[in-house]
Amino acid sequence: MSTAKNSRRVAVTGLGAVTPVGLTAPSTWASLIEGRSGIGPITHFDATGCTARIAGEVRGFDPTRPLAAPVHPWGPLSAPVTAGLSPKDVRKLGRFSHLGICAGLEAYVDSGLDAHRASIPSERIGVNLGVGLGGLPEIVATHEVWRTGGFRKISPFFILQAAPNILAGQLAILLNCRGPNMSMASACATSGHSLGESARAIQRGDADVILAGGAEAVITPVAVGAFAQMKALSTRNDDPERASRPYDADRDGFVVGEGSVVMVLEEMERARGRGAHIYAELLGYGATADAHHLSSLAPQGEGSRRSMQIALADGGVAPGQVGYVSAHATSTPSGDGEEAAAIAAVFEAARGRLQVSAVKSMTGHLLGAAGALGALAAILAIDKGVIAPTINLDNLDPACAALGLDFTARTAVRRTVDYALANSFGFGGTNASLVFGRP
Repeated sequence: MSTAKNSRRVAVTGLGAVTPVGLTAPSTWASLIEGRSGIGPITHFDATGCTARIAGEVRGFDPTRPLAAPVHPWGPLSAPVTAGLSPKDVRKLGRFSHLGICAGLEAYVDSGLDAHRASIPSERIGVNLGVGLGGLPEIVATHEVWRTGGFRKISPFFILQAAPNILAGQLAILLNCRGPNMSMASACATSGHSLGESARAIQRGDADVILAGGAEAVITPVAVGAFAQMKALSTRNDDPERASRPYDADRDGFVVGEGSVVMVLEEMERARGRGAHIYAELLGYGATADAHHLSSLAPQGEGSRRSMQIALADGGVAPGQVGYVSAHATSTPSGDGEEAAAIAAVFEAARGRLQVSAVKSMTGHLLGAAGALGALAAILAIDKGVIAPTINLDNLDPACAALGLDFTARTAVRRTVDYALANSFGFGGTNASLVFGRP
């Protein structure tokens, strides 16, 4: 590691989430540790005729709602937040932006930064929020408007609704963040890369604070139908809450989800100086490519194994120090086993002391937001001393069982976790791993 990196450490000081199991970070976490599923029949469109008719939808979400109560469940806010997005902003932005902005504002409020803005130049605060597929629902809807009504019917807001970087741009406008402003796009590793690259920017000295994470909202006929045609989705339509079952011998594919998770990353000494609650320290980041296949992991998870090893080395953490791995595991027949083999190889000498779990068993696959959701599970395992379970793991795949890993089946585990690792992998063979530690 470089001297510059060693001198600038990265703290996680704020969390925000809008997911299929909760409209805030605390409610999402409560559902995860209770093993509550957010998967059900698709309501966003008529899925009749599709082989997959279930999804992890964000239900009851109103982007104009108040963003937080005056007292947050994890402690007092710096100030009450009384308004969500304006009706005009709702009209001009896409659903992924609605989700991401609300999660981002929650993270900002949770961090307590607002009370200290006079001491933090806006030019030192950045935003890096990614999205995997962007405004696909808005693209499809606008095409239909053009097809039936012609050019004059196209909304002047369409580009703002569909462009992936508008989420980061609009949040920067709302919070007056004039530092680096970026939007990652690396499929299901998107928000893992957003967090890792944001940490790098803080370590380099490019910014002191960055709101980082991702969002996704593509529960549409085109996206669900395309994943179904790839034979990637579960068809357990008659039992949606039990459809996503990572590591289970009867798993038959992933479940599409939507949502957003955003975190405030902050230079450690600044965070400590203002008395911030530090959930965890982002210690290490690894990014690799399989260079093997566009939609399947490399044999034995070779690329993901290297990303974990790089993240551990980057953070100066030995495999035996890690108590928890928040796995990418999506519930596909091949992918879960390949990642599990990679985890077993990396943590070979410490398998008996390691917990592994897959929160997608409860939320479905949040695609561009999945990496940040997995990171949230890792961070709160450290902060709260609870490891979220892998639900629906009733019949462990014999190949996974042979690895000797504890997949935290069905019930949360209470234990002290000093270090945790979170994985996220994406189509194209892209991999991201993040290592967090107790501050």
